[in-house]
Amino acid sequence: MVKIYTSPGSQSSRKAINWFKENNIPYNEKNIVSTPLEDSDILEIFKRSENGTEDFISTRSKVINETKVDIDSMSLNELMRFIKNNPTVLKRPIMIDDRRFQVGYNAEEIRSFIPR
Repeated sequence: MVKIYTSPGSQSSRKAINWFKENNIPYNEKNIVSTPLEDSDILEIFKRSENGTEDFISTRSKVINETKVDIDSMSLNELMRFIKNNPTVLKRPIMIDDRRFQVGYNAEEIRSFIPR
């Protein structure tokens, strides 16, 4: 089953959820604002990314700009704690299943989630 990390204010998250509904593809939505992220969630995202944090952390986020944190200098534990305390630094939506990983809504790329 596809796991989709969303936030209520994200238009891309709403588009992704609507696409999965329209295509009758089962999914499990996790709202990162109302449901705290578990360490296992964050580790799964880390493991699936190809380019490290630049794949899933928005350096334009308000939190990063206001706090001037240097993500690249953080240890894994520090970064996980930072993400858990500031989940809105994650790009959204993040969609993961057994074989695929996608960040952000892209009308062409999301088609890879259609079962064969």
